Amino acid sequence: MAERGSSRRKSNIANYMDYTLLFIVIFLLGFGLVMVYSTSSYSANLQFDGDSAWYFRKQLGATAVGLVAMMVVANIPYHFWERFAMLGYIVSVVLILLIIPFGTESHGAKRWLNIAGISVQPAEIAKLGMILFLASMICSMGKGIRQRKGFLTVLAVPMPIALMLWRITSNLSSAIIVMGIAVLMLFVACPDYKRFVILGLITIAAAAIIVFIIVKMAESGADDLGGFRGARILAWLNPEAYASGKGFQTLQGLYAIGSGGILGKGLGNSKQKLGFIPEAQNDMIFSIICEELGLFGAIAVILMFIMLIWRFMIIANNAPDLFGALLVVGALGHIAIQVILNIAVVTNTIPNTGISLPFISYGGTSVLFLLIEIGLVLSVAKGIRLKDL
Repeated sequence: MAERGSSRRKSNIANYMDYTLLFIVIFLLGFGLVMVYSTSSYSANLQFDGDSAWYFRKQLGATAVGLVAMMVVANIPYHFWERFAMLGYIVSVVLILLIIPFGTESHGAKRWLNIAGISVQPAEIAKLGMILFLASMICSMGKGIRQRKGFLTVLAVPMPIALMLWRITSNLSSAIIVMGIAVLMLFVACPDYKRFVILGLITIAAAAIIVFIIVKMAESGADDLGGFRGARILAWLNPEAYASGKGFQTLQGLYAIGSGGILGKGLGNSKQKLGFIPEAQNDMIFSIICEELGLFGAIAVILMFIMLIWRFMIIANNAPDLFGALLVVGALGHIAIQVILNIAVVTNTIPNTGISLPFISYGGTSVLFLLIEIGLVLSVAKGIRLKDL
């Protein structure tokens, strides 16, 4: 009787599969493919001898590979990847360093490696590697993370990669995301609000001081304003004054947003993508969404991302253990920070940092590794047990 009761209880327990999360991801991918074709068809037609679907085909191929990778990762117990945490950190460092002698330059930035004829961006690999490594490290530290030494150690670990991304690849946005992922994962494991308030105030104060110094240098007529980032800060503060330079892309994006109105001009009817916004299918794709689909379309996209983050939070709260919860929180931090930064840049809320919109912007490496992260989240979700009451 005891055995029969035990088997009955086991039969009433089922694995959890988050189909809502799957639907949201597939919707964003499908919508992204439509928008990539809409924003890139004109420029692709000019660049690739009339092949208006060139960018679309490349993105479709990367998305297909990413979906396969997502399903494979989702069906592997997530603790399997814990043994590769240190390897992920080391590989991230090595790939970033390889950019110095072997990197491929595009649009004025040296951020890619050409591996077997495929262009790979090490920054995207570093984000995933950082999530795995920090989740493993925090779990191994246990209660030691609540002490000052443990707290500072976790903050120090991502700094070398963040600095390399900033200095070697000139990719400040990815450096910010790597540090943001670490801070969010640390906050979940050690919710000491006082420390994070102090950390936030220091960050805000440092940013304000940098902006103040650059403005004062510009007013004094100094030639060196901290390189192109200093010029971007000045263009952020007064884009009209730099309309022919660093403020050009920002202004064109704002024109696109403003001209879209409430309901937009209609899918495919954007005027700003016709050579006015450089590489509209990349960082500035949200401005084209606003122009073609209006405020309604923009809010709909934002709501989908909010729903995605909500599903992440539910999975993290119900994860079987801390390692699983931290993996989900890391993926949540990556996507949430990137969405916020992209929309903030497009709307000129912050200086232009050059960052893509997850699942929607053109970029094969980005969509591939984002889908691998979704696979990890689904794997954690499958570890949740539901009782059939």
